[in-house]
Amino acid sequence: SGPLWNFESLTDDIGAAIDALLERAPQLKRVVLAGLCDGASASLIYLHKTQDERVKALCLLNPWLRSEQSLARTHVKHYYWQRFASADFWRKLLRGGVGLRALKELFAAARSALAVSSDKSDRGGDQIQQDFRAKMLKAWQGFGGDVFLGISTLDLTAQEFLGEAAASSEWRALLTRSRTCRRDFEGADHTLSQISTQTSFEAEVARWLQSTSTVHRSAKGTLRGQAA
Repeated sequence: SGPLWNFESLTDDIGAAIDALLERAPQLKRVVLAGLCDGASASLIYLHKTQDERVKALCLLNPWLRSEQSLARTHVKHYYWQRFASADFWRKLLRGGVGLRALKELFAAARSALAVSSDKSDRGGDQIQQDFRAKMLKAWQGFGGDVFLGISTLDLTAQEFLGEAAASSEWRALLTRSRTCRRDFEGADHTLSQISTQTSFEAEVARWLQSTSTVHRSAKGTLRGQAA
């Protein structure tokens, strides 16, 4: 078996897949890249590196936008506070059980989240994460096509992405673009493991794809009319 590449090293593979697809189906003119988690991130990194004009749309599900600080902040906000709202947690804490360990974990996560301010962490420290996050941002900013953003409401990776995006005016602008279609899937986990959620996701993506193809056909018709 070959080496295991991380999501930042998949540009050649994505390009080869697009080449193979269009070679086997030459009638196709447009390509949509779809990815889950770091697969979504890899799609944006591919566009950052190639500006491949064959890619006309992106389907991004629970994109990976991780840093050490963002993970800690997300755990504090979306995991530990939910546990603290549970009566069972307090019963265990009073008995000296796992609740005490969770309390210690909360304090550790809070210290990690507050150790470095957001603007400082963006400038230094985790250089690898800074690089891939910047590439994702620049790729989306420079992309003129349609984007479907799927968010699983029970997924910490998705909540981490939204939290980081909310803290950045540049990311907020991308999420509110007219060509960005965001859909939140209530009660969905990271991989949409429930059949009902998968069905809902597939239906939403199908409607989105239909709308994007309609837009492209309309634009082509307008251009033909102007040329005539």
